[in-house]
Amino acid sequence: MQKVGLIIPGSSFLVDERVTPGLGILRVAAVLEQANISVDVLDLCGVQNYQEVVREYIVFSGASTIGIGATSPQMPAVAKIVQAIRKTGKSIKLIFGGPHATAVNAAARMEQKKGTMGRGNAGLQQILDMFDVVIAGDGERSIFIALRENSPHLIDGDSLDSDLFLQASEIAQYPLPARHLIDIHSYKMELDRTLYTPLIAQLGCPYGCGFCGLRLSPSFRKIRIRPIDNVLEEIRQIYQIYGFSGINFLDDELDVNPRFLGDLQEIIKLQDQLGARFRARGFLKAELITQPMADLMYQAGFRHVLIGFESGHPRILENIKKRATIDDNTRAVELCQKAGLSVKALMSIGHAGESAETIQATHDWLLKVRPEQFDVTVITCYPSTPYYDMAVPHPTGKDIFVYTATNGDKLYSENVDFLEEPQYYKGEAGQYKSFVFTDYLSREELVTMRDWLEKDVREKLGLSYYTSHAEALFDHSMGQRLPDKILKRTNKNP
Repeated sequence: MQKVGLIIPGSSFLVDERVTPGLGILRVAAVLEQANISVDVLDLCGVQNYQEVVREYIVFSGASTIGIGATSPQMPAVAKIVQAIRKTGKSIKLIFGGPHATAVNAAARMEQKKGTMGRGNAGLQQILDMFDVVIAGDGERSIFIALRENSPHLIDGDSLDSDLFLQASEIAQYPLPARHLIDIHSYKMELDRTLYTPLIAQLGCPYGCGFCGLRLSPSFRKIRIRPIDNVLEEIRQIYQIYGFSGINFLDDELDVNPRFLGDLQEIIKLQDQLGARFRARGFLKAELITQPMADLMYQAGFRHVLIGFESGHPRILENIKKRATIDDNTRAVELCQKAGLSVKALMSIGHAGESAETIQATHDWLLKVRPEQFDVTVITCYPSTPYYDMAVPHPTGKDIFVYTATNGDKLYSENVDFLEEPQYYKGEAGQYKSFVFTDYLSREELVTMRDWLEKDVREKLGLSYYTSHAEALFDHSMGQRLPDKILKRTNKNP
C-alpha cells in the first residue's frame, strides 16, 4: 500500500505556534485517505528540534513520498526540513504546495506575460530546485497528479479554466479536513473560557489591497462560498466529535458573502437542534458592516471580530487602495461594540507615504475608538502582492525595489530571501525586523515607531501584551516513538 507523509512546518515567527492549526494540508490528507492511500501527518508546530524529528521520521516511517504545504513566513523552516530529508540519503519524492507556491507562481506568470524575468520567476525557480513537484492552486485534485510516477515538475491549477480549480459547487464533494490526523486538542485558542478551532466557510477575497498576498491568484481572489449544509455538517462534526463549541472562522472576509445573514440564521437553528451554544470569531470588511448584521452575528454566537483597518490616516488608506474611509472604520467599531462584539483592530505600518505624522494618526485613532484588542505589524512585500508585483528595481540601490502609489508616494523594499529570513513577519517587541522604508522613515525608524505605537496604546487602553510560548524540545533518547502531538497515522497504515 502506498504511504504518503504530509508535513506541517513550524511557524517560529508566531508568539505561539500552537494556537490555530492550518486546514489546507488536512484537506489533502482527507482526499488521500478517501482514495485508500495511507497517510501520516507530521506536525512540527512548536517543536524546537524539528530537523531531528524529520530525520527520524524519514528513516523509520517507510514513506516514499513527502508533501509539504507552507506560507511564505514558514519558508525558512521548510528549507531546513528539505535539507534534513535530503541528508538521510533516502530516495524520497518531495511535493510542495500551499500559499507560497501559489504566490510565487502567480508572480512568475505575471512577469512572463509582461515579457520580463524578475524576482517572481527567481522565487519560483528557487522552489522548483528544492522539490520534485510543485503545486500551485488547489491541492485536492492536483495531489493525485503529483503522486504519479512521471508527474510534471510544476502543476499549475491556479486558473479559472483549469480542471484542477475547484468551483464553489464542487468543494462539498470532497471530505472535510482530516482533523483526526493532528492532535487538535493540543492547539489552544481560548477566549472567554471557550476553546476555539478553525473552520473555513468560503475561499477568496475580491479586494486588491496593496499589501495583501495572492492578489494575482484566482485561487485566493475568486470568492467560492461553500454550500451552507456542508458548512453546518463541519460545525456539527467539530462540536459532536471533537468537543469544540468555539468556531474560529478563517474566511478572509465573512461579510463579502451575499447570503451571510441567511447563513447566520442557519447557524442559530443548528444550535437549537443540538441544544448547544456556540461561540465564534471571524474577519469582517469594515465598510460592509451594518447594525442588523452585527446584531445577528451576536445572536449566532459571535463574540469576537477581526477587522483590517490598517491605518488611521486617510492618505495611507488611499495608498493601500482600501475602500473604507476613516469614518467607515470608526462606524464599524461602533456598530460592532453596540452589538456586544469585541473588536480586534488589525493595523499595519510601512506603506507608501508612511511618516511619523501618519503613524501618530493611527495611534490617535486607536485611542479614540478603543478596540478591545489590536495588532500592529510592519508590512512585508510578499510575492503576488501589488507592493511586490508592481514594484520596479531602484535605479541605484542594489536589491531595492520601488512601488509607487497613484499619488506619487513611494515604498522601498529589500529583495527578501524567503528561505533565509524568519523575522520579517511578526514577533515580540524588540524582535521585529523591517525590510521596507519610505521617503520619510528608515527601516529602523519604522520598527522603533511600531514598538512605541503598540506600547503606548496598550498602556493607555489597559491592554496586556500577548504571552509568548516556548517551543517544546522532543527528547527521544530512550528510543520512544514520536508522540501523537507530532505524528498521527491513518488507520489504514500497517
